[in-house]
Amino acid sequence: MRIEKDYLGEMEIPDEALYGIHAARAKKNFPDTTRFHLEWYKAVGLVKQACYLTVIALKHAIHVKYENQPEKELRICGNMNLKDEQIFRRLTVAAEEVSEGKHFADFIVPAVSGGAGTSINMNINEIIANVALKSMELNPGSYQIIDPIEQANIFQSTNDVIPTSLKVAVMLLLQDLEKSINELRFVVEQHETAQQGNLRIGFTQMQEAVPTSFGKLFSTYSEALSRDWWRVSKCFERIKMVNLGGSAIGTGMAVPRFFIMEAIMNLQKITGLPITRSENLADATSNLDSFVEVHATLKAHAVNLEKMVSDLRLLASDLTNLPTYQLTNLPTYQLILPQVQVGSSIMPGKINPVIPEFVISIAHKIYANDMLISSLSAQGCLELNAYLPVIGHAMLDSIRLLIAANNTLMENLFKGLIINRDVSQQQLFRSPSITTALIPVIGYHKSSELARYMKSNGKNVFESNAVLNLLDDDRLRRLLEPENLLKLGYILSDLDD
Repeated sequence: MRIEKDYLGEMEIPDEALYGIHAARAKKNFPDTTRFHLEWYKAVGLVKQACYLTVIALKHAIHVKYENQPEKELRICGNMNLKDEQIFRRLTVAAEEVSEGKHFADFIVPAVSGGAGTSINMNINEIIANVALKSMELNPGSYQIIDPIEQANIFQSTNDVIPTSLKVAVMLLLQDLEKSINELRFVVEQHETAQQGNLRIGFTQMQEAVPTSFGKLFSTYSEALSRDWWRVSKCFERIKMVNLGGSAIGTGMAVPRFFIMEAIMNLQKITGLPITRSENLADATSNLDSFVEVHATLKAHAVNLEKMVSDLRLLASDLTNLPTYQLTNLPTYQLILPQVQVGSSIMPGKINPVIPEFVISIAHKIYANDMLISSLSAQGCLELNAYLPVIGHAMLDSIRLLIAANNTLMENLFKGLIINRDVSQQQLFRSPSITTALIPVIGYHKSSELARYMKSNGKNVFESNAVLNLLDDDRLRRLLEPENLLKLGYILSDLDD
């Protein structure tokens, strides 16, 4: 064991541990077992890497400015703790390893913590410092050579590094979310095209309404997903302003102006993201409404997914289908969800709609996260919001869950979804709702008579019309062709037949 010290005293740390006293105290103080998001950990590594590259560039700028004044250059670099450039090169390499997800086992701060993210920042500072020390064949904890605060945290504050890294992590995950929405939309659009003329009964308030098609239904999902994609694509604009260089409260105190101007440019180059420095660093430090706005977009996507899977679950359920067993002894449904796993440990042959249930569960988790993010963002006090760790965890949690929902919908539901054209059309022609289409030709009262006969006698529209003789059979069949039922309204020539 090695002994580490801080302002509060001493603590024993395992010899080979890359974490140090600050992380160890946090783990003891915050006994939560929820794992911190790897994406955020990696994003902190990217931000630290940009900081160290900026420090190296600053040292070179000082050298150029005082090239003919070596004593002055040495004194200034000494005052700024910039004497040994190799230290910062080693820190850069260590930060790059963190950005690749390495050494995550030594990140021991849980997802839920107090302190506005100081524990997150210090745990990663300790990891980066100790990785750099090991690269010099020195033992972890040799902080007289590379210190987690003096060198690893140079010109930084938790209050600019951690929110900036959260925005980096969010933007990188939003790219994956965009992709997952587009891939799901593509599969839904394939169903929309394939089912354009496949008639079905439309429902309002869970009661039979008027004829429509599965193509129309899938088109509503496709349009909703298109809006979701568009909204997510706009989130980058909402969240691109960062406060790196603002230090503790956005004033840039104790930070060289060179660092403030250059660090974000380096972060842009490393990440390829449209990150920019906020014109008001104090605002970007104290206000988290951009996270509230972005999460509202995530919530809207969750709402659309829940509506979609709730529809499909209902259409495929035993409640809306009365199975008729054919020679194959298989129930005949108009819509069949893929059978992906056994549904019961006691009821033989039971298959449940687990993919819709999974997506609905995700949607409600996101609604809860939305309330948490909104309420805790409002809890910011004066210059800082202390609740960034749990806000950030909820934010990343929602994006990851939505990506998972989109991916499983695409692979485990829509790709194997079956629409039984014959059954859905038969159900429509047996439904009294079909008579609405005949109102322009025979009027409301005769249509009602036909509907009443169908309902009372269990006959389809053609059989019932043959008894009541309200329309010529050929004309009735033409009126009930998919192209006539699905067109937008009717024109006068439609009545002249």
